[in-house]
Amino acid sequence: MTAPSAGDGPEDDLDLVLAEVGPRLRALRRKRGATLAALSEATGISVSTLSRLESGGRRPSLELLLPIARAHGVPLDELVGAPQVGDPRVRAKPIRRHGRTMYPLTHRPGGLMAYKIVIEGGREPCEEPDQRTHEGYEWLYVLSGRLRVRLGPHEFVVRPGEAAEFDTRVPHWFGPADSGPVEFLSLFGPQGERMHVRARPRGA
Repeated sequence: MTAPSAGDGPEDDLDLVLAEVGPRLRALRRKRGATLAALSEATGISVSTLSRLESGGRRPSLELLLPIARAHGVPLDELVGAPQVGDPRVRAKPIRRHGRTMYPLTHRPGGLMAYKIVIEGGREPCEEPDQRTHEGYEWLYVLSGRLRVRLGPHEFVVRPGEAAEFDTRVPHWFGPADSGPVEFLSLFGPQGERMHVRARPRGA
C-alpha cells in the first residue's frame, strides 16, 4: 500500500469528473425528451459522436460541450458537475485505491492537498510493506483507529488525536496497525511545503 500522495492527485480528480460527464449528458437529454438525432441537428455534432460521449467512449471537450449546453439551455458547469461560482463547499468524490477510500478536501491545482482517508476493518496488517519515496512533505492526523507508519528503518503507531509529519523523500509507508478500521487526515505538499500549525490566536 502507498500513500495517497504517490500517484493520486489532480489527474485522478479530473478522470473522475470526466467519467461522470457521459451519464450526466444522457440524463439531461432524456429529461428534456430529446433524441440523439434531434440533439445532433441542434448542435451540428454527429449522432455517433453524441452517443460515444454519453457512453464514455469519447472524451468530453470544450468544443463538444459548449454547443450541447447551448442546445439544452444550461450553463456549462451543469454538464461537468462543477460547483457554482461563489460556493465555498468542496464536494468530495471518493477515490478508491489499494483497499482504502480517499476523500479529496481540496481541489486547488498544485500547492497543499488534503485528503480524508478511511481504511475498513477486517484487513490483515502488512508484514513487509513496500516503502516508496517521492518529492514532497506529508502531515498525518489520526481521527480513529490505529495507524502504522514506517519511515526508513523506524516504525511507530499513531493513535487518535496524534499527528505525524515527514519528508516524503525518506522511504515511507503507512496503513492499519491491526485488523480494525482506521480513519485519518493527510495533508501533502508536493513541492515540500510544511504545515504551519498555530497553537493559539495571534496576540493571545
